[in-house]
Amino acid sequence: MSMQTKGHPTEYLPLKEIIRPIPPTLDYCKIDAMVSTLNGVPKASKTAKIEDIVPGELPPIDVLSVKDKGKMKYFAFGGCHRFQAYEKSKTEQVRCRIISCPKSTLRMYLGGSIFYYFDDLEE
Repeated sequence: MSMQTKGHPTEYLPLKEIIRPIPPTLDYCKIDAMVSTLNGVPKASKTAKIEDIVPGELPPIDVLSVKDKGKMKYFAFGGCHRFQAYEKSKTEQVRCRIISCPKSTLRMYLGGSIFYYFDDLEE
């Protein structure tokens, strides 16, 4: 969880609806520890002490939401290890902190790649 989203409520989103535009660099030992935690058997990792882990639960993922033609699109730029752990454990709904933003804010993250996701922007 980031400092910026600490006050935002959490919601569950289908994992398959969250767009991850940046390929991750992964630590597979960390992913295995997270899968174990999701399965109710917490394991410590380099970044999580055993006493701070809630069995069966991972911290929420920060997700930017943008409305496009009446439909919400969700983008995540962090939480890569959690995503992989959810995928590996076949978890369909994931806990997220959803932050609404305009397309112009999302463009700061995506640059010219934003045109891949939206067709109604000006260059």
